[in-house]
Amino acid sequence: MANNVTGLTRIIKAAGYSWKGLLAAWKNEAAFRQELVAVVAAIAIACWLDVDAITRVLLIGSVVLVLIVEILNSAVEAVVDRFGGEWHELAGRAKDMGSAAVLIAILLALFVWVSLLWP
Repeated sequence: MANNVTGLTRIIKAAGYSWKGLLAAWKNEAAFRQELVAVVAAIAIACWLDVDAITRVLLIGSVVLVLIVEILNSAVEAVVDRFGGEWHELAGRAKDMGSAAVLIAILLALFVWVSLLWP
């Protein structure tokens, strides 16, 4: 399926697809909504804290990474669910691995926050 759109039109269309993806994650994924609220709070705290710029970037970047991984996990789950409701070992494995990726991202964010803010 070739796409012949180029230049600024391609960028605008890609931005529209990205916006649709964010809206779909918000509408269909409770975990994304919960994590987004936590990320917004964490960003507000990171901006409020009296830390240097590098520390602030690491604090914010680590929690934004959680959202990125959650969206990728949701995409994997959507594709797996698209191909049928019956259980299959590979489908279960794909979903479990996506969930594990989210867990690792959350643990990384916690590690970054504790490491940088522990007195």
